[in-house]
Amino acid sequence: MAEIANCAVQAESRLFYHICKRIMDVVCSAAALAVLSPIFLAVAVAIKLEDKGPVIFTQNRTGKDGKVFRMYKFRSMYVDAEKRRSELLARNEADGPLFKIADDPRVTKVGRFIRRTSIDELPQLVNILKGEMSIVGPRPLVTYEQNQCTEYQAQRLLVKPGLTCIWQVSGRSDTSFDELIEMDLEYIRNQSLWLDIKLILKTVVVVFTHKGAY
Repeated sequence: MAEIANCAVQAESRLFYHICKRIMDVVCSAAALAVLSPIFLAVAVAIKLEDKGPVIFTQNRTGKDGKVFRMYKFRSMYVDAEKRRSELLARNEADGPLFKIADDPRVTKVGRFIRRTSIDELPQLVNILKGEMSIVGPRPLVTYEQNQCTEYQAQRLLVKPGLTCIWQVSGRSDTSFDELIEMDLEYIRNQSLWLDIKLILKTVVVVFTHKGAY
């Protein structure tokens, strides 16, 4: 455990890496928001046409050092999804504190498309601009899921959460929770600009193949 913490501290103490990572986050997320704005508009219209309700879904997630923030996503479920969660607990297909169903009845038709293409995650570019997230880093868990993690598992909070990570390019929904944790800690041990760039490029490939997405 001490080894992971020391690696995280050493990575963050490298001023060059820290500055370059933040510059990359700001430049890339701002450019993506500008280029993808027509897609944002089309998705917003599609969500409104299928199911009346907010276009953006916000949820408390746990970030670096345990700080809670509101993460943004395009709404992919019906507006009463959170209320219906307790009815579906017996069908949970994920392990650990996670909750996942392949054919979740709460997901709208538009929602299935934007999930498979990962378009639903794009509003998190705003979280990146705000400094709450990074392009690359452990995916932020819902706060009540993170609260169920052990001290060992909570080491993933030593760095900023990200839009993509090793887990995202290594099976995503097909990955167990223990494997997810080990991938996050592997990233923390080996943080570098080159690793970040490789993960971003791999993410593009995974998004187009829809591997492990539902």
